[in-house]
Amino acid sequence: MKPLGVGIIGCGRIFDLNVLGYLQTDKAKIVALCDSRGVRAKKKAKEYGLSEAKIYRDYNDLLKDEQVDMVEILLPHYLHKEVAVAAAEAGKHISVQKPPAMNVKEMDEMISAARKAGVKFKVYENFIFYPPYRKAKELMDAGEIGNPHMIRIKMTSGSVECGWEVPLEAWMWRFTPEQCGGGPTIWDDGYHKFSIARYFMGEVEKVFAWIETTELGPGLLLDSPAIIMWKYKSPGKLGVWDTSFAPDMKIKSKYYGTDERVEITGTKGYIWINQCTGQLLDIPPVIMYKDGELTCFENLRCDWADSFIDSTLHFIDAILEDKEPILSGEEGKKTLQFALAALKSAETHKEVSPDEIK
Repeated sequence: MKPLGVGIIGCGRIFDLNVLGYLQTDKAKIVALCDSRGVRAKKKAKEYGLSEAKIYRDYNDLLKDEQVDMVEILLPHYLHKEVAVAAAEAGKHISVQKPPAMNVKEMDEMISAARKAGVKFKVYENFIFYPPYRKAKELMDAGEIGNPHMIRIKMTSGSVECGWEVPLEAWMWRFTPEQCGGGPTIWDDGYHKFSIARYFMGEVEKVFAWIETTELGPGLLLDSPAIIMWKYKSPGKLGVWDTSFAPDMKIKSKYYGTDERVEITGTKGYIWINQCTGQLLDIPPVIMYKDGELTCFENLRCDWADSFIDSTLHFIDAILEDKEPILSGEEGKKTLQFALAALKSAETHKEVSPDEIK
């Protein structure tokens, strides 16, 4: 079978993780790279041995390439809709980095364009493919902790000494609402947290949020600390995500200086997921408490990069097998509404239903 021809649009920092899955399969082949700075695309091609990949500076030219069957869109959020709609109209399957759109109207346009063109549309959200999260979901679905009724997500952003070097320009657009759509914590990174909240426990009925700001420099406001609480549509199920900024705390991480931990409470026990982007705690990645005993799950793939690899491979299979991806446009829209509801709640100081966000 001829491998799927992949075109990657945007060769910034996150490219280094999104590319990995394509390098580990013979079902797909990267045939084109696009970046407005051609030299950056050429650098990535050389770094990852993509000598046969064509280099483009204009995404429209890449979309005309008949070798390209699908595109991976790794651009600032305000460009997602424009490029995704054009890709659909060109007959290309679409994977777009989270958050997929600036608002629900844009998201609806993207979904409609993909449906009209008959192409697959996936939101690239890697957290739900992180192996420890998948293990926890497997345990929950098997009824190991009874009926799950509470999820707590704990996140701290600090400093990192041995992690990624991220160019300042890669951060700056995230502090510009017209380009990002919201703040770097609750909106940009937060899409991951809203996604796993739905992944573990289902659809959300109401959200209430407090979002404070921390000044990082002149005109640079970080949307942290914050607490976001929600009530699920299933009776008796609640969730909370708290996040804080601790600049003097050293975060052990190969990537961003962020530590995430998740606690899920059921009627028979707990599940703790003890790492993700960061690795602060020297304990097993997943621990379950049930019947008065602890069960540790140590032999799991738990590098954050694994979630990117598995997310990519899933979409390749969805295209080749003509199946709907787990995070389809419709599913991605629900998470987007959840995130927007949290932002609206913080602004209005009222409970907001994600279903009200149109």
